[in-house]
Amino acid sequence: MDVHPEKRFSQEPIEPDEAYVNPPDEPVLTDSSDTVTANPPVVTDSVPMTELVLPFSLGAPVELPADGGPAWYVIHCYSGYENKVRHNLEQRIETMGMKDSIFDVVIPTQEEIEVRDGKRRTVERHIFPGYVLVNMALSEESWYVVRNTPGVTGFVGMGNLPTALRPEEVNQIIKRMEADAPTVKVTYKVGERVRIVDGPFNDFRGNVAEIDMERTKVRVMVNFFGRETPVELDFLQVEKA
Repeated sequence: MDVHPEKRFSQEPIEPDEAYVNPPDEPVLTDSSDTVTANPPVVTDSVPMTELVLPFSLGAPVELPADGGPAWYVIHCYSGYENKVRHNLEQRIETMGMKDSIFDVVIPTQEEIEVRDGKRRTVERHIFPGYVLVNMALSEESWYVVRNTPGVTGFVGMGNLPTALRPEEVNQIIKRMEADAPTVKVTYKVGERVRIVDGPFNDFRGNVAEIDMERTKVRVMVNFFGRETPVELDFLQVEKA
């Protein structure tokens, strides 16, 4: 049975307190999670992103490698400060000589196309806001370095024991990160009023009657010649009115 990596993320993202926003000994860094990509490709849509980032209960703990070998762990942090936490942790790994124990720090991201004011743009968004993945050989020393990084609020795990991600969970996350085609952000729901921004019905308005995620199509009821007429459109041809 497939294991869904979303189920490993059990804690709501935590908002930063005033002391962390501008800590006395830490540089203020810019979060670049919404980097705009020039000339975004035209692609079809996918599942609404809001369904992919909800927290779920954590499964049974995974036994730590007997040889202290590398494994992927999840740390949670202040919401919106994932990039800053990664930068802080990478600096600590360098200055504290922990490259032989902490191997990689990754923020799972995914390219997404959004339509705003009739224009398409590609942005990079976090798959799991408030979470960062760390590939490390777990020991008291490596745990201490990660856990005491500014902005890190703890490990995801059972009790006080960090829980390693299973290989199939890591593979699913990597597969999503390496997807060839960006997803499309769907901001409207069935029953909501939308505006058509492309095609022969450009600038017509109507209500969403159906959203077909598999075919990446939306059916809109448009008032045409005094009667409600269903019009089938691509996701990118419609935006919320």
